[in-house]
Amino acid sequence: MPIVVQDVMQLLCSISEERKMQAAVKHSGKGALVTGAVAFVGGLVGGPPGLAVGGAVGGLLGAWMTSGQFKPVPQILMELPASEQQRLFAEVEAIVRGLDWADAVQLTALVLGSEALQQQLLALVVNYVSKELRAEIRYED
Repeated sequence: MPIVVQDVMQLLCSISEERKMQAAVKHSGKGALVTGAVAFVGGLVGGPPGLAVGGAVGGLLGAWMTSGQFKPVPQILMELPASEQQRLFAEVEAIVRGLDWADAVQLTALVLGSEALQQQLLALVVNYVSKELRAEIRYED
């Protein structure tokens, strides 16, 4: 049976939703910029002590700004451009090629019934999100 990209994306979404996966793209550049800017202003206003205080305050502000920006992985997967979805599709196709299924629901049921397939597809999603999107993964409790 030919595999449809949307079926595969739905499968990946189902698996990552079941595990309650979330991801946050790291915005370390933005945090560093804020830290540097506040340290600079502190140095201008208060000299060396102002630089130290500005660096500390800027670091805290930068950390606060960049934390807690987690989104559900299924949402991230569905928002991917078509070219990236096609890339994931090709990798998933190699894993599920031997399965016999008629639609996305049946494919999902087959995969959810196999711990080995789930682990392979989860590893694929985690690898893609962490390496390609440079995001941090967490599992909601």
